[in-house]
Amino acid sequence: MLTKIREKAQGAFAWGILILICVPFALWGINNYLDTGKEAAVASVGDKDFYQRDVNKAYEQYSQNLQGLGIDEQAVKAQALQKLIKDEVLLQYVHAEGLVVTDDEARDFIKGLPYFQVDGKFSDKQFKSLLSSQRISSAEFVSRIKNALIMEQFQHSIVDSSFATQYDVESFFKIQNQLRDVDYVTVPVQALKEQPTADEVSAYYQQHQDLYSTPEQVSVESVALSLEDIAKKVVVTDEKLKAFYEEQKDQFTTPERRKISHILFMVNDKITEKQALEKALKAKQDLTSKDFSALAAEVSDDKLTAKKGGDLGLFNVGVMEKAFEESASTLKLGEVSNPVKSAFGYHLIKVTELMPGDIKSFDSVKNEVTLAYQKAQAENAFYEAGQKLTEMSYEHPDNLQTVADALNVSVQKSALFTKEKGEGIAADEKVRNAAFSEEVLQGNNSTPIELGADRLVVVRLLEHKVAAKRDLNEVKQEVAAVLSKEKAQLLTVQKAKQIKERLQAGESIQVVATENKLEIKAEKGLARGKNKLPEQLSEAVFKAAKPVGGKPSIFIAVLPSGEQVLVSLTKVTAGIMSEDDKKQMELAKKNIANAFGQTEFNQVLNSLQVEADVEINTKAQVQAQ
Repeated sequence: MLTKIREKAQGAFAWGILILICVPFALWGINNYLDTGKEAAVASVGDKDFYQRDVNKAYEQYSQNLQGLGIDEQAVKAQALQKLIKDEVLLQYVHAEGLVVTDDEARDFIKGLPYFQVDGKFSDKQFKSLLSSQRISSAEFVSRIKNALIMEQFQHSIVDSSFATQYDVESFFKIQNQLRDVDYVTVPVQALKEQPTADEVSAYYQQHQDLYSTPEQVSVESVALSLEDIAKKVVVTDEKLKAFYEEQKDQFTTPERRKISHILFMVNDKITEKQALEKALKAKQDLTSKDFSALAAEVSDDKLTAKKGGDLGLFNVGVMEKAFEESASTLKLGEVSNPVKSAFGYHLIKVTELMPGDIKSFDSVKNEVTLAYQKAQAENAFYEAGQKLTEMSYEHPDNLQTVADALNVSVQKSALFTKEKGEGIAADEKVRNAAFSEEVLQGNNSTPIELGADRLVVVRLLEHKVAAKRDLNEVKQEVAAVLSKEKAQLLTVQKAKQIKERLQAGESIQVVATENKLEIKAEKGLARGKNKLPEQLSEAVFKAAKPVGGKPSIFIAVLPSGEQVLVSLTKVTAGIMSEDDKKQMELAKKNIANAFGQTEFNQVLNSLQVEADVEINTKAQVQAQ
């Protein structure tokens, strides 16, 4: 539970800059540069207008986190629009308040973005190439980054200042560890005595024709760029491979592994340098008859490592002073150094584990070197081809052959597919979304689609089949089955309501169950999240109100099967903090405070939105749909 609270709080920050930073590189789009003079804004915040394409972009990014949940597309688009509005309200507010981010802060953040890194390091060429493909200037992108960081800065100022008291934590665990006693009966889905009539089937079909149609389908032609394909064309020679091997030798080297221990004799106000050295020399003599780890535990002034026999772990160059490192690097396994001076005092150093480094020979890794060399040589060509693909598919929106000829690749064709499912290239959701976009359906090339970090695809409409109604005779059995299920469900709900009314009137659950031939089940001491009840039933049990005045709390839980569960909540026992909970006290305070802070931030944002000049053009939204 504590983990979920933390995840929700952190997730807010991630989404807060997602649209401003990540979306451009997820879409490789050019829509922002199309003429919008005739397009009506769907919403505005002050002088800032949002168009349907802005909502569509936000929706595409937002919906990636909701795949497979069956959530209505228009509902998600509405949420995406609200998110755009809230972000703009916040952005305008922080600018009005004079909050700023320095150039250095923005530069450091950009250098840390994986989009602009090659082999884990910032690449100026990669940076310029991606911005060029987006038609975004460096200044504009830096401005976007600064805006995102300022917004996050403001959010942190509220969330991080929140706190939770001991009472808040104890109250949380009282609820979290609460125990509940219930009796319940399950009303099965009722059997129908009569099947739907022909008139009922026909009427249902007429009212729900959109459910009985062949789905919209398209097929596309495509041009793809692959880093792997380009790499295969790179010509290699042993001379080039050996030179590359030498440049990248660290990649084929296993570094030396060296563990060390030490005994420290500190120099301070009470111990002179001479006295510390004398102690170290005496300890060196004592090692002829004593074990190093035992002596370290006995005399070392480094009390933390003394408990572990002086163990300092793996030796890393650049951590300690030069004299210490030189000595530690040259000792043999098991050898103890003479006293070594540092800013802390004098050390006796011992190597306790030593595994020599190893360099794989060129011949043993030639295949690996070949692939790495080809990929390295192909990366520049891939990015240049990607830029060319972006420019030419935009400049020649009415065909792909021109692009294919220029890039020396072939145009591929797909079979028909729907927005929900496809094969081959259409198996990728990004391709399907692009194929059904307004831009492609109108006959234009899509913007380049990133399929991973090393593949780009542009698609173009080949064939478009609109959704078509299926004849009633063809779907009669399907309609009858749906009607039967709905009728059976209605009977089940009615029966459950009747039983609930009787229980609320004071009748015993035993009497009602016997009369309706239902089995009573009892659960004592149910714990939240730690029971074997169906998820929907468990959730209902712990949402239900506590019993009042000695009377049980009566409610209905609906199972996915359509069964109705009548529940009698008879007892609620406040939870107590376990020993494990007490160990998590500080974490609990932190996460609960985070949740409080996020709630407070949302309230502030809602208040700012109420005061802001926000207009939503419902008519433009409807027309766009």
